[in-house]
Amino acid sequence: MQLSVLQNNVVMILIILFTCSSCSQKSPDTVRKVISQDTIDHRMMNVNSLLTTNENEQIEAYIKRYGWEMKATGSGLRYLIYKQGNGKPAKKNHTIKINYRTALLNGVTVYNSAFDGAKIFKMGKADVEVGLEEGILLLKVGDKAKFIIPSHLAFGLVGDQKKIPRKATLVYDVELLEVN
Repeated sequence: MQLSVLQNNVVMILIILFTCSSCSQKSPDTVRKVISQDTIDHRMMNVNSLLTTNENEQIEAYIKRYGWEMKATGSGLRYLIYKQGNGKPAKKNHTIKINYRTALLNGVTVYNSAFDGAKIFKMGKADVEVGLEEGILLLKVGDKAKFIIPSHLAFGLVGDQKKIPRKATLVYDVELLEVN
């Protein structure tokens, strides 16, 4: 909730800055301030850095709250393989079948294979979130894992237009059932 308020405030400030910087007065007495593209890029990078830092802090607090010993990839995906299988490893271009539960950091379950059925998709075809594919590539058939997928590896700024809101971090509990 607090991150959402911060995000909204940052977005409003940016809108005001861009609106004011692009306004021009007809009066000759008015001095028009021009903001260079470099300045805009720098401000956007600062805002993005702030949002990313806040999201990472929320993820770390979530992990600490549950006492999970998670590893992180270079992209920001966190994972914990809590049951080892002994089957075939997942690879690109293979068709994958998983049971899953997808939740938000606030604990609300948004999708669940118990109700929606197992998810079947082909790796590398952009059918699922980039972070989910990255996590699946760490598994072999029979593995059970938890993934925490930052928004930039999930549905980003817009959400999925259904149940997942914008800038949402996702928590997946996954069981890799098949690799073909």
